[in-house]
Amino acid sequence: MATPPMLRFVTVTRDMPQKRAPSARTQDFNEIYAEFAAAKAAEQASRCSQCGVPYCQTHCPLHNNIPDWLRLTAQGRLQEAYELSQATNSFPEICGRICPQDRLCEGSCVIEQSGHGTVTIGSIEKYLTDLAWEQGWVAPIRPGAPRGQSAGIIGAGPGGLAAADILCRAGIKVTIYDRHDRAGGLLTYGIPGFKLEKPAVLRRVDQLRDAGVEFVLNCDIGRDISFAELRARHDTVLIATGVYAARALDGAPETIIPALDYLITANRIAFGDAVAPIDAAGKRVVVIGGGDTAMDCVRTAIRQGAASVKCLYRRDRANMPGSQREVANAEEEGAQFIWLAAPAGISAAGVTVQPMRLGGADTTGRRAPEPDGAPITSPRIW
Repeated sequence: MATPPMLRFVTVTRDMPQKRAPSARTQDFNEIYAEFAAAKAAEQASRCSQCGVPYCQTHCPLHNNIPDWLRLTAQGRLQEAYELSQATNSFPEICGRICPQDRLCEGSCVIEQSGHGTVTIGSIEKYLTDLAWEQGWVAPIRPGAPRGQSAGIIGAGPGGLAAADILCRAGIKVTIYDRHDRAGGLLTYGIPGFKLEKPAVLRRVDQLRDAGVEFVLNCDIGRDISFAELRARHDTVLIATGVYAARALDGAPETIIPALDYLITANRIAFGDAVAPIDAAGKRVVVIGGGDTAMDCVRTAIRQGAASVKCLYRRDRANMPGSQREVANAEEEGAQFIWLAAPAGISAAGVTVQPMRLGGADTTGRRAPEPDGAPITSPRIW
């Protein structure tokens, strides 16, 4: 009797796409993961348990139909699998690259909870959509019957682009306004190329443009056009500006660089733009925070040739908000993590660090950090 195509998690071990060696990948800003081959994608998809209550789907913010497109992948029905993944997700190849799967779909996988290792959902999603672009399965956006209505969207980031996709298909005339000279928002300027190479973003922008979505770039709402004028132009306005404001830190201003300023500059340099560089080459870099943006800064500084890169986080590893996969990648590339440490002072001479311990749970359910002893200024560590 032939082996059924699914439920193979007991006999097939979890496997990720191969990564380039750290010594090679830190020399450029290209993506670090190779693609699955068709046989490997089918093998890994076949590990899905097809559980009656798909927690992967429940914990996906888009509620993607993950078990069904995994089953189609295992059966070799790849175009159908792609079309099903696209049905609930405007940009599955982008989500496959940058979504924190270990906190969402993969972290909620039933077989992960039973100790067999999660299905590699993100890598399969990326494989399916990259294959779809190669094979011509990605259909042009078909605008719906015109309704005689228009929408103005402020912000050409992932939220604005996804909304434009849905509105355009519904027959709404869409205009997107953005202050940058390229669309994509943080996908284009905030996320480094080693996690998301930019052609993957810009081809989706071109797809929207080909469908009739108008982009008004280099446009700062409130300066180049008033909000009142925008309301007068459109039947509805969607504000999708993202979160760009940095958390303020006390210290010498010349030593503190906001994360997004740093990442945006690095991405502009990669595009070949003429901008004043913020370069970590030869410097001792301290990154404060434990989220995915902090990991992007850590790994960018390594690629720029920093003398050392240390990441301070006020909780321990188990309680950090960022992707554990990204932490592992950063450690492989030479970053050092200092857990239970918070900045107590920043000056031109260095960073004074406050040791922390974990107290009782806060409103998020995580144990709250609290000071543990006197601050440390030892140059041996910082």
